Amino acid sequence: MVAITLPDGSVRRFDRAITGADLAADIGPGLAKAALAIRIDGKMMDLLTPLTTDANVSIVTKKDEDALELLRHDAAHVMAEAVQELFPGTQVTIGPAIENGFYYDFARDQPFTLDDLPKIEAKMREIVDRDEPIRREVWDREKAITYFESIGEKYKAELIRGLPADEPIGVYTQGDKWLDLCRGPHLPSTGKLGKAFKLMKLAGAYWRGDSNNPMLHRIYGTAWADEKQLQAHITMLEEAEKRDHRKIGQEMNLFHLQEEARGAVFWHPKGWTLYRTLQSYIRRRLEAADYVEVNTPLLMDKVLWERSGHWDKFGAKNMFTSESEERHLAVKPMNCPGHVQIFNQGIRSYRELPLRMAEFGCCHRNEPSGALHGLMRVRAFTQDDAHIFCTEDQVRAETKKFIDLLRVVYADLGFDEIRVKFSDRPPTRAGSDATWDKAEAALREATEAAGLEWTLNPGEGAFYGPKLEFVLKDAIGRDWQCGTLQADFVLPERLGAHYVGEDGAKHVPVMLHRAILGSFERFIGMLVENYAGKFPLWLAPLQAVVCTITDEAKGYAEEVAATMKAAGLRVETDLRNEKINYKVREHSLAKVPVLVVVGKKEAETKGVALRRLGGQNQEILALTEATDRLVKEAAVPGT
Repeated sequence: MVAITLPDGSVRRFDRAITGADLAADIGPGLAKAALAIRIDGKMMDLLTPLTTDANVSIVTKKDEDALELLRHDAAHVMAEAVQELFPGTQVTIGPAIENGFYYDFARDQPFTLDDLPKIEAKMREIVDRDEPIRREVWDREKAITYFESIGEKYKAELIRGLPADEPIGVYTQGDKWLDLCRGPHLPSTGKLGKAFKLMKLAGAYWRGDSNNPMLHRIYGTAWADEKQLQAHITMLEEAEKRDHRKIGQEMNLFHLQEEARGAVFWHPKGWTLYRTLQSYIRRRLEAADYVEVNTPLLMDKVLWERSGHWDKFGAKNMFTSESEERHLAVKPMNCPGHVQIFNQGIRSYRELPLRMAEFGCCHRNEPSGALHGLMRVRAFTQDDAHIFCTEDQVRAETKKFIDLLRVVYADLGFDEIRVKFSDRPPTRAGSDATWDKAEAALREATEAAGLEWTLNPGEGAFYGPKLEFVLKDAIGRDWQCGTLQADFVLPERLGAHYVGEDGAKHVPVMLHRAILGSFERFIGMLVENYAGKFPLWLAPLQAVVCTITDEAKGYAEEVAATMKAAGLRVETDLRNEKINYKVREHSLAKVPVLVVVGKKEAETKGVALRRLGGQNQEILALTEATDRLVKEAAVPGT
């Protein structure tokens, strides 16, 4: 007898082993038709998996959020089958589901072209229409290696050789002929995939990410539960392309990047104004929250990074290094070891805790050149970094205070929708399991005390402690992981940090690593795209331009600009002998929030005409009234 407990708590009993498909059919014909897979005690498995023992089981359909990963994985396999039908002799390597889509890497002498994508899509639709059954088998390791080598799939054979000796060799067959190495799970047939997919772009990728290995040809695609979701995603991508921070940054003259300084930003005057405005805002918020600001060296001895564990984590491959006077120095990839050095100066008392230590620290990481992307992925960046040294009893209160601060900052910057991921211990980590148990429990309790709902992000914690990741949703629905809070019971001990407790004994403090923006560079890129360059007035690098209609108004235009500058507004003049419509178009492209238009009449009446970005009308006001109004609109939140 097999007892199956369903999500609603009901129990169905069977006198024999059944499959997930049998269970779905027993519940009802509608569910049998919609079923894609099953979860057995929380783990997703193939629909045809035998249920031989009592278990908690749920049926996965396209309505389930995690079904998307299943669909995308199958889309990658269907694409691989389509490619090999169209281009015989092509080898398949790996093809995972990724965020919003999937890819597959192929080995072939001739690169794909964009003209190939519609042909591959058409063949994929044909395979879906064939509704090929998908079946899993477990093969003997040597048999699998011999088979894949015999059909010219050397990459698959290499993958099998690299698998742990005790791992089953899962092989999935689609239809009568095509098969692939895979752990699964998969759909019961290709027809269950549907046709809500689209191939998006081509790229090159080294085998196993190593530039010493052959270059493979990658095809990216996206797949969704239905056509409506697919079209919404394509619309979002089109809007994202319009909002590309690199394009808007050029139009607004904010920054540039160049080959001679890969991964480092050349900030132009307007871009640097935006940067400093954001930094000043964050600094005021930190000061109000009782943070002390410090600054630590850019270059420090390798020995310090070995003691902290960062050398093992990042190493020479990911850290920039230098040698001087027989010392091996490293450019800091983060600020935490430097902050511990400040904490270690003198004798610390429990009365000084919590100590909230902040730094706008300039860091460098040797990111692969192929991964660099505008402001979003750079090698030189500055973090709004801080570390809170506290006792174990203070972790809960400090976590809540940080979350309250983070919520205020995000709301001020236009982000009200926040999701939280709880990342627990990674496979490679520092510290004992007992220490990690304590750290995870402390952070989890503090998060729940702060009233935050979270989802588990297994195995993605920092090497020294678990962390919270704060994910924002922007104006067009994209997610951005920005803020973090990490509970660290390891690093302070490794670097010799301690304080004298109320009992007179030495204790190691807990170190809460925290950031709200993350890197200024990436966050500014995100802000540019979120607002499409149309910043709220307080954040806009240039808040207004005084434009003349006629040359007769030049003197008055300069007077208007001087008045507004004296009131604290960021203002420029445009006195060129150009038509006003030309000036409006040019400054609109540069995303100037307000145009202050003056002519002979305005000069005589001491008035101005205010024209807002994106608006068709203008408002006639006295200069003093217009200035007062703009000053109120441009007030920095929290001041």
